[in-house]
Amino acid sequence: MSRSLPLMSAAEVAKHNTKKDIWVTLYQRKVYDVSNFIGEHPGGADIILPYAGKDITGIMADVVSHVHSESAYEMLDDDMLVGYLATSKEEKNLLQNKNNTRVDVTLSDDENFDMYEFHDHLPALEKLWIKTDFSEDAKKHKFLDLNKPLLMQVLRGNFTKEFYLDQVHRPRHYGKGSAPLFGNFLEPLSKTPWWVIPIIWIPCNFALFYVGFSNQSPITALSLWVLGLFVWTFVEYFLHRCIFHMDKLLPESSIAFTIHFLLHGVHHYLPMDPYRLVMPPTLFLILAFPFYKLVFAIFPFYQACSAFSGGTLGYIIYDITHYVIHHTKLPQFLQELKTYHLEHHYKNYDLGYGVTSRFWDVVFGTEITETYQKTA
Repeated sequence: MSRSLPLMSAAEVAKHNTKKDIWVTLYQRKVYDVSNFIGEHPGGADIILPYAGKDITGIMADVVSHVHSESAYEMLDDDMLVGYLATSKEEKNLLQNKNNTRVDVTLSDDENFDMYEFHDHLPALEKLWIKTDFSEDAKKHKFLDLNKPLLMQVLRGNFTKEFYLDQVHRPRHYGKGSAPLFGNFLEPLSKTPWWVIPIIWIPCNFALFYVGFSNQSPITALSLWVLGLFVWTFVEYFLHRCIFHMDKLLPESSIAFTIHFLLHGVHHYLPMDPYRLVMPPTLFLILAFPFYKLVFAIFPFYQACSAFSGGTLGYIIYDITHYVIHHTKLPQFLQELKTYHLEHHYKNYDLGYGVTSRFWDVVFGTEITETYQKTA
């Protein structure tokens, strides 16, 4: 339903930043007056106050900070929406309007950033949190309904390979935790919190490193450990490009599409899902076993321990980095790494396979640059 409300400049919104007068924005577009709500906020006023006059898209979607239900978004729209934040072009018009610093605009509810498209440039990070309209998405794209378990929809969808690959790589955002994958008792097995990785694997990794380090010369142990760490960077690239993205080699088969979706497709379909960003321990064991057998076949036991501990540490760093890239505000010197990986999701999924480094992308010519852009 259309609503006619004032169009406001960013400077005007920023003025409302005191305890008794708090305005915030969502998606860098909708402006809310939450002054009378902060005393009733379940998480307390202290969570809201730092965002006075600022955008709350990221914190609203941050499950670590506080889970917000769909009704929380509805309450904002129903009770606290006071206007719309002007775009840079609209703001120029506001400045030129000397008789009236505000103008009315009419926006339909679905006039939002279109995250289904591929982009020449990475969109503002706040826009990646815009919740997908489930009904509109299913009706428009005729792919998957986010209200229902996803895996059986893929299996029974009777999609063509071209259609499946096109749709599964167009990002959606569930907006309230994790979308149902199985819809039954198997659902918890598909979700892995990021902190499970260091808790399970760092003690194992340290024990392996200690066995290798204490039974051979430190130089030999550390040299093989560094070698294993470096080899992991190639394994990371190889797995991502040749296993997770074996898109062109997929058979024209619903079973193949379902396996692809379970392995990596669901991550591209819902890239901001916080519980499907790191590898479930069982899957890691399956994928790591061939490398384990290879390393221990090539090297004597203690040397193999050192090399394999370096490689598995590389994996731990990779998984934690992957989560951090999607869900944490990084310092400036790491921002380029975050941008590069998100471009893989929102700009061109056929390039940019390196997560912790773009080194092998440069070597094999798969680096994302301004020259390479995915067309919709």
